[in-house]
Amino acid sequence: MRQVIDLLKHSRRSRIFFGALAQSSLGTGAAVVALLLLSYERFESPWAIGLVLLADVAPAMVLGPLFGAAADRWSRRTCIVASDVIRAVAFIGIFLVDGFVPTVLLALLAGIGTGLFTPAALASLPSVAGRERLAAASSLYGAVLDFGFIAGPGVAAVLLLFAGPDTILALNGASYAISALLLAPLQFGAITPGEPTGEKPSSLLREARDGLVATAGMRGLRFVLVASAAALFLGAMFNVAELLLAKDELDGGEIGFSVLVTIYGIGFISGSLSGAKGGGPAQLKSRYLLGLFLMAAGVLASGAAPVIGAAAVTFLAAGYGNGLMLVYERLLIQEAVPDELSGRVFGVKDALTAWAFALGFLIGPVLLELLGTRGMAIAAGAGGLVVWFVSWYGLRRPWWTEIEPVRWGAYDVLLNGAGGDAVAHAGAREEGTHLVGRS
Repeated sequence: MRQVIDLLKHSRRSRIFFGALAQSSLGTGAAVVALLLLSYERFESPWAIGLVLLADVAPAMVLGPLFGAAADRWSRRTCIVASDVIRAVAFIGIFLVDGFVPTVLLALLAGIGTGLFTPAALASLPSVAGRERLAAASSLYGAVLDFGFIAGPGVAAVLLLFAGPDTILALNGASYAISALLLAPLQFGAITPGEPTGEKPSSLLREARDGLVATAGMRGLRFVLVASAAALFLGAMFNVAELLLAKDELDGGEIGFSVLVTIYGIGFISGSLSGAKGGGPAQLKSRYLLGLFLMAAGVLASGAAPVIGAAAVTFLAAGYGNGLMLVYERLLIQEAVPDELSGRVFGVKDALTAWAFALGFLIGPVLLELLGTRGMAIAAGAGGLVVWFVSWYGLRRPWWTEIEPVRWGAYDVLLNGAGGDAVAHAGAREEGTHLVGRS
């Protein structure tokens, strides 16, 4: 926590960036509740909720690598501001229009904005905070996002006493507009352009493909991305069982469910903030694996918890592990990947995350019918322990050894054979694509 306070105290850019992120995240958390309520009102079917949730993640599922390529090709500040403007238009549009189809289409537009924002924001953290405070910035990023999802529904509950859900969505759109205004003048730093070759620049699709090829070539990092996606898939399955576990199996009712979700969120924020201390590659790897283990063990123990008091402890452990896993995954990416490629790697990560949640939400109800509530939770936790063990075995070598050359675009990138450090040799990129200054 001291590192986070030091970051905000000494970095004006970080204060502005995280201030903008905090208020828009709070609006997003409130808007999740309002959007589901409004969708159900406009269509009066449970399918409305599913379609709106799918619209939010579908752009990242399909276009994640392309969004990441945009963050590497163009100004990351422009990408972030554009994403905020897109989401402002989308949510204010939902407030203004009527009918379910326009609502879904505008929710899809909001998902495009979020899909563009995520890789651009994560790739920008080194220039926003500085390399020496990167761990604190990555830690705070996850904590701020989750705080919004915890506190936002409470804000929505208060606002619903005085206004309808459409008004909350308009206010969320305004929060994105405020974020765009705050971030537009912010300097995000720049990178040195490569030497021009006089040849035609490659297309955005080509650069997205190069990013996929480079990510697949980093064996250890590839292992981390797949393991995290598998863990989040199992976590999404557990999300499906959480309500029934709290209400029926633990006799906690809706209040008990709300308490357990809040406790999970507190654990998540604590796990995220623990990443502020950073560490060397070996420490980052061991803490990432610890997060995988705690998340899985917490979910497994939650399925077996006899009373809601015991579940409070296990939910706290699972949330802490989840936050720990995600913050150290980001730090491993930032440690291993050169800045010129980081947007694409984060875009691939975002796509995998979106697919993990979508599949988890689709498969979860089927397994819930087959295994029952406790059986489902225990199966998700046991699967998580398998993911942890396979990851521990696959990443048992030091992160920085066995470096091998891999061709990425027109860069010779030294990629760790076990998934580690990557160093880009400056020079002409294939087909003459140039790195542009990033503000």
